[in-house]
Amino acid sequence: MDNEITLRVDGAVTPLTVDTRTSLLDALRERMGNTSAKKGCDHGQCGACTVLLDGRRVNSCLVLAVTAEGQEVTTSDGLAADGQPHALHRSFVEHDAYQCGYCTPGQITSAAGVLAEAAQGWPSAVSEDLVAERTDLTDAEIRERMSGNLCRCAAYANIVPAVAEVATEQGARA
Repeated sequence: MDNEITLRVDGAVTPLTVDTRTSLLDALRERMGNTSAKKGCDHGQCGACTVLLDGRRVNSCLVLAVTAEGQEVTTSDGLAADGQPHALHRSFVEHDAYQCGYCTPGQITSAAGVLAEAAQGWPSAVSEDLVAERTDLTDAEIRERMSGNLCRCAAYANIVPAVAEVATEQGARA
């Protein structure tokens, strides 16, 4: 059964007709031509398809496109502002935090979510203070929070410092 929906992706509004079973990832890639989110496992296990849905990290392969209507979808491309790369884009390049680059958009989008979660004081499994107003993004915090994003090339040794640098710039590191 087809549904008429309107998706707001990276600030642009696009009307679509989609089957109710269409994932947000497939709507983005196949219907809208947005290739920022990648199809890795298509089972929510790798994080290559990570996008922000109203600011919260989601695996877009697990979200139905019809449920994203009325929400803001942000991809790695949408993190850039006024034609300038986001601080995470810059930091990933400076730290060589990618190899083949396939997982990179999902890693960067997830990292943006991590920074926002820490700023709001959301604890993780390794947080020492579960009721703190803010969370300092130590290397252990970054590793834990980014653990849903896999890199087949194993660039983790460079991803953590790339995220840490931006966390420091934003005052999220002690």
